[in-house]
Amino acid sequence: MLFSRHKSKLPDADSALPGRNTAIPTSERHVVHDRPIRGAMPDGIESVVFGMGCFWGAERLFWEQEGVYSTAVGYAGGLTPNPTYEEVCSGRTGHAEVVRVYFDPQRVSLESLLRLFWEEHDPTQGMRQGNDVGSQYRSAIYPEKEEQLPLVQASRDAYQARLKDAGAGDITTEISLSPGFFYAEEYHQQYLARNPGGYCGLKGLGIACPAP
Repeated sequence: MLFSRHKSKLPDADSALPGRNTAIPTSERHVVHDRPIRGAMPDGIESVVFGMGCFWGAERLFWEQEGVYSTAVGYAGGLTPNPTYEEVCSGRTGHAEVVRVYFDPQRVSLESLLRLFWEEHDPTQGMRQGNDVGSQYRSAIYPEKEEQLPLVQASRDAYQARLKDAGAGDITTEISLSPGFFYAEEYHQQYLARNPGGYCGLKGLGIACPAP
C-alpha cells in the first residue's frame, strides 16, 4: 500500500518507491518574475535549496526578497527519482518539500538568505513543521556549491547558540551538499501567486502568511 508507511520515518533503499526515469512536467518560467525556473541561468546567478515545511509559503518568502532572481519548488534529499507529489506525501520517497532559490550574490548574500531561513520557521522540530507532520516537512539546507557549505554550517552553529541561550531545543536541520533536485508539478510552482489567499503551511507556526 502506498500510504501504509509511517510518514515520519525515512525509507531505506529496499522500501523506497522506484520513481521514474523521466522528469515530471512542470513550468519553464516564474509566474511572478517571468524568468526561467530551470535550465541555464544568467552568469553570476547562484542557487541554494531550502526545506522549511510546506513549500508553498516558503517559496513566496524568497521570491519577494531583493536580489532573488527566481525560485522553484521541488523535492530533494530522498531516494526516489522524479517523484510525484502524492509519492512524496506517502513518506516512501525520503524527499523533503524544498525551494530552489536562484540569487545574485552581488545583490543579496547567502548569509541574508540563511537569516530568512532560520527566522521564518522552527528548525528544531524534526520530521514536522507546525501542524504539518511527516518527513517531507523536515528542515533542510542543500548548498549547490561546495564553497557554500562552510557558510551554512557556521550559520547553523550561530543560531544554535542563540537557541541554547533562549532555552530552546537542538536544531534538526539536515545539511549536505545538494543530493539532487526534482521539480514539482506545475500547479505547485508559485502556488500562492496562482491561488491568492491559498493555504500556507506557516500558519501552523503562528507566522502570518504573505498577503495575496
